Amino acid sequence: MAESKVETANTAGAAPPSGDGGGVSELAIATVRTVPIEQAQSRTEHDLLGEDDVPANALWGIHTKRAVMNFPITGVPVGHFPEFVCALALVKQAAARANKRLGYLAAEKADAIDKACTKVATDKVYAESFVVDAIQGGAGTSTNMNANEVIANVALKLMGKKPGDYHTLHPNDDVNMAQSTNDAYPTAIRVGLLLGHDYLLNSLDKLIQSFAAKGLEFGHVLKMGRTQLQDAVPMTLGQEFRAFATTLGEDLQHLKRLAPQLLTEVNLGGTAIGTGINADPGYQRLAVERLAIISNHPVVPAADLIEATSDMGAFVLFSGMLKRTAVKLSKICNDLRLLSSGPRTGIGEIRLPAVQAGSSIMPGKVNPVIPEVVNQIAFLVIGHDLTVTMCAEGGQLQLNAFEPTIGYCVLSSLRMLTAAIDTLTKRCVDGIEADRERCRSLVQGSIGLITALAPALGYEASSRVARRALKENRSVADIVLEEKLLTEDQLNQLLELEAMTRPARRQPVPKLKDS
Repeated sequence: MAESKVETANTAGAAPPSGDGGGVSELAIATVRTVPIEQAQSRTEHDLLGEDDVPANALWGIHTKRAVMNFPITGVPVGHFPEFVCALALVKQAAARANKRLGYLAAEKADAIDKACTKVATDKVYAESFVVDAIQGGAGTSTNMNANEVIANVALKLMGKKPGDYHTLHPNDDVNMAQSTNDAYPTAIRVGLLLGHDYLLNSLDKLIQSFAAKGLEFGHVLKMGRTQLQDAVPMTLGQEFRAFATTLGEDLQHLKRLAPQLLTEVNLGGTAIGTGINADPGYQRLAVERLAIISNHPVVPAADLIEATSDMGAFVLFSGMLKRTAVKLSKICNDLRLLSSGPRTGIGEIRLPAVQAGSSIMPGKVNPVIPEVVNQIAFLVIGHDLTVTMCAEGGQLQLNAFEPTIGYCVLSSLRMLTAAIDTLTKRCVDGIEADRERCRSLVQGSIGLITALAPALGYEASSRVARRALKENRSVADIVLEEKLLTEDQLNQLLELEAMTRPARRQPVPKLKDS
């Protein structure tokens, strides 16, 4: 056996296959951990291209090895997405139960596959064996082969056999029975998104609650609202934070309602192109029923399997929903950065938690790093959405060959967005403080106060006061009192917190006579 080494899946960062001319080769599996094959026993497997060696105890086989060598693309293995790995196992489990019920899969094999799928779905250690790159040619065939081989070899071990004993239980003939990549893979993406979607909903709900709590805490903190980065009219800081909670709450409700509708219709049972070739007529109903039970999501058979096999519209719309949430989060983070700018020469109305030193050269500087990272995640989600759109448009005839990139983008967006929301909540929003004195000072010095006085003074008089206040660098109140446009009591009434931050209308005030 020629000496070689295999890098096993752990994390991103893979080197492409290489050789040194002396018979030594590398198999890069999207990771940084290297295991020399010569230090372990190997087994020989074969496929339509011939024979090759894989580590004796590896749960993956020759199809996976070839895919790893062919697609050293992103350095991100399928195992990077545990919900997707779980979903793949659930799809295989549902198929095995259906095939057993129909009498095509022997009970011993079906039970071993069933138990293996449970282990793969529930124990994240098996994700390390899903080593093919998430982006690949072949419409997901490499991922499906990887899943078939891992589940087959886990099942073989449960049966007391060694990995690779495919005469006893075969990855394709048994684990992949009545399936094609073209129905098993997209079904798994949908189920994986439903599983990950639950985490997103929980995280988003916590962020909304955090913003709402700050809305209550800051309810009596008067500040200036701003439009086009210029002073507008007074509001409370609580109103500003409640608006953050409200806008995200809208998205939470949309995601709760629409995502299940988009993702629960699956094409499992359609096999290659949706005609159901090589599957029993009763297989689709049984497999999908069992998948709904074991996934705890109400998946249903697609009404038109040929359409469902080629159409990527559900992914386009779901990705668009993630983009909408990302856009809102990014805008909110822009606001948090602006409102906390300074601390002494910016707006400085709020203080974000200091989580790390901000500069290697400027001592004492603290940067808004949490909102900044959320901004960047939002940019990635927006970019992924465009990629999903292009991949969906690029499909041809009865299949979309670009499903791996669609899956990678949507799963990545879902995972990163969830993590970003968690980080924003725990490391930033929960600890935000208001600088009440700064808020009050900016309001008192703002020309925008004149808007609250305009109904009483009239537009032209108010414009004159604003112009004088700005030119003379004085407060609006000083000019109003100096010109005897209002008494001090009248002025105080018009500038009360509730009068300025809620719907209110004052009658014009007669001009005071000179004393």
